[in-house]
Amino acid sequence: QVQLVESGGGLVQAGDSLRLSCAASGRSFNTYAVAWFRQAPGKEREFVATIGWTTSTGVYANSVKGRFTISRDNAKNTVSLQMNSLKLEDTAVYYCAASRLVRATAPAAYDYWGQGTQVTVSS
Repeated sequence: QVQLVESGGGLVQAGDSLRLSCAASGRSFNTYAVAWFRQAPGKEREFVATIGWTTSTGVYANSVKGRFTISRDNAKNTVSLQMNSLKLEDTAVYYCAASRLVRATAPAAYDYWGQGTQVTVSS
């Protein structure tokens, strides 16, 4: 069992940066891949980035590639999402999720979810 809690969301202006954190509890956390998804009002949940349990290399959606960086610290049971050059279209609720599958981009592949944190980008 893994419990996930996101933090770090907020209101920023376009072009600003924001860092989201996902704190995990559960002894087997370092055996799960972790991803960030986001969901804007009226839209489906969208894959953002994922990272495996042993790698430092992330997999990214094309819409965030080059602007967002996912990282994890297994010693601290945390996964972070550094978001730079934020755009209006990045506005959404951001969720972290955990899966036994590596490099999975579909929400159905993820077994555990956090409650989400709101990111709002204004002009």
